[in-house]
Amino acid sequence: MRSFKTSGQSIQSIRAFLESLSLAEAARLTVKSAVMIAALCMHTNLAQATENPADLAKPDATPKVTMGNGAQNWIITEGATRTGATLIFPEVQIEKNGWLVLHPFENGKPNGNVVAAYAPLSQGISKDVKIELADEPSRGDLFIVMLHEDKNENGAFDFVFVNEREVVDAAVFEARTMIGHVYATP
Repeated sequence: MRSFKTSGQSIQSIRAFLESLSLAEAARLTVKSAVMIAALCMHTNLAQATENPADLAKPDATPKVTMGNGAQNWIITEGATRTGATLIFPEVQIEKNGWLVLHPFENGKPNGNVVAAYAPLSQGISKDVKIELADEPSRGDLFIVMLHEDKNENGAFDFVFVNEREVVDAAVFEARTMIGHVYATP
């Protein structure tokens, strides 16, 4: 897997790197990488980009990595509520067992090295998924809410880096869409 250091790099350089990823490399992106994508999305509207089939036919075209919902995996954030330190998401769908995970923003930027909270998910649709933070958030606090798959099927959330970019229980992707959203607490 190629690596990219973001320190001192421009948004254009980060975007060029992300767009250069092959589908196999994009599938192995971790939270650390996904948070970089989220940060980029906030500044360039990359999250709203779509793949145009005509563009994909061009020899030099590279599809974009995006954040959002997929056909088999999704997080419904509209209508999510908060009671104290507990966030409640109306519906979450995951193809395989895994977790709904929150990563905080720190100093205005997402921090994918930190897990603010997580909740277990069984394969299929889950309603009113509760995820409890250690401290009660303020209205408008930002998080990345995303899905992670239980890759080793051990029933434990293994947020352990196996190399510079990859964790054991990696982010869920459908093609080039990472299943996740930037989420502001109500």
